[in-house]
Amino acid sequence: MKILYTNFHGGNGGGHVTYIINLAKALSKDHQITVAVPSTSRLYRYAQAIPGVRVEGMQYTTRPSSWFKDRARLRRLIKDGGYDIIHSNGSADHKQVMLATLGMSRRPRIVFTKHNDHPLTSFGHKLRVALATDHGIAVSDYVHGLMARSPYGKRPITTIRHGIDTDYFSPPAQEGLDELRTRIFGPGWQDKLLLGSAGGTDYDKGWLDLVAAVAALPPADKARVLLMVAGDPPNEAKLARVRELGMIDQVKFPGLLDDVRPALAACHAGFVLSYREALSFACREIMSLGLPALVSDAGGLPENVADGVNGWIVPARDVPAIAARLRFMLDHPDALRAMGAKARETSVNDFNLKRFAAATLDVYQRTLA
Repeated sequence: MKILYTNFHGGNGGGHVTYIINLAKALSKDHQITVAVPSTSRLYRYAQAIPGVRVEGMQYTTRPSSWFKDRARLRRLIKDGGYDIIHSNGSADHKQVMLATLGMSRRPRIVFTKHNDHPLTSFGHKLRVALATDHGIAVSDYVHGLMARSPYGKRPITTIRHGIDTDYFSPPAQEGLDELRTRIFGPGWQDKLLLGSAGGTDYDKGWLDLVAAVAALPPADKARVLLMVAGDPPNEAKLARVRELGMIDQVKFPGLLDDVRPALAACHAGFVLSYREALSFACREIMSLGLPALVSDAGGLPENVADGVNGWIVPARDVPAIAARLRFMLDHPDALRAMGAKARETSVNDFNLKRFAAATLDVYQRTLA
C-alpha cells in the first residue's frame, strides 16, 4: 500500500508529530510511506530518520500569494506518487488535499484524523466532508462524539486511541536513578515527592493549577514537593505567577526535549491537568514509564486513567481537589509505586503501538474496499 501523510505544523507540532511518526515507523516495513510536511517542522526532521520513509517539504499556507503554487506542488506529488491512501491530520492540510485532488480521474482514498476538540461546523468542513473525506478517525470516544454530531457524521468514523512504543517508553533501571533525579531536580530531592509533565507550559495545560495546589499545602508538606514541566520555556508572566505563589525554587523547566524519557523517569508521578484535551500522548507516555498519572476530566483525558487504580481524575481547574491528591501521594508512597505498576500494565495491554498501527491499517483497508 502507498500512503501519504500530511500535516501543516511548521514547528513543534506536539502530538501530531508523535502520531504520524509512530504510524510511519510501524507501517514502513510493509508499505511505502511518504510524509509531506513543512521543512521547518520537527516532523520533517524526525521522519527523515526513519529508514525507507520518503519526506517531502510541503507548505499548507492560506496566503493567496502561495496558495496556487503550493496546491500545484501537492497535486503533482499525489499524481506522481500513485497513492492509495492520503491521511490528513489537520484542517489546513486537509483543505489543500481537497483542492489538490479536485477533478482527478483517480483520487486516492482520504482519511482524516481529528486530533483536537475544535468546532467542526464551518462551511469548509462541510466541503471537505463532501469532497475529500472517505473515513474519519477519532482519537477518543469524546472526539468521536464531536465528529458524529458534525458533517463528518455522514462518513464512517472509527475511534483509534493513540498508541505509543511501550518498549521505548519503559520504566527506568533503578541503577543511576538517583543521579538522574539530581540532574533533573538538583540536589536535595531526597525525601521529596517528584511530579513531572511533558505536556507543555501553555496556560490551558493546567500546570499552574498544580503549582497553586502545592503552594496551598501546609508549609511542611509544601516543602516536600518538586515539580518539572517540560516544553517551551514559560514567559515572564507565567514565571511571575510561580514567584507570586512562592514556588520558583520548586519548579524546574528543562525546556523542549527531543527525548522526554529521562525527565519523566526521574519522577514519582506524572500530571496532565489540561482545560481541554482530545486524549493526550503526554499522559500515555507517563503511564508507560510506570508512573501514575494525575489528570483533569477534560475531553478525552479520563479515557486513559482508571481513577484510584493507575492514577487520579480531578475536575479541571479544581485546585483543592489537586491538593487533596497531593496529600495522598505524600502520605502513601507505597500506594504510589503500586499504582505506577498498574499504569505500566495498562500501557502494555492497551496503549501498545502494534494495536494502534493494526487498527489504523484496518481503516485503510476498509476504506479502500
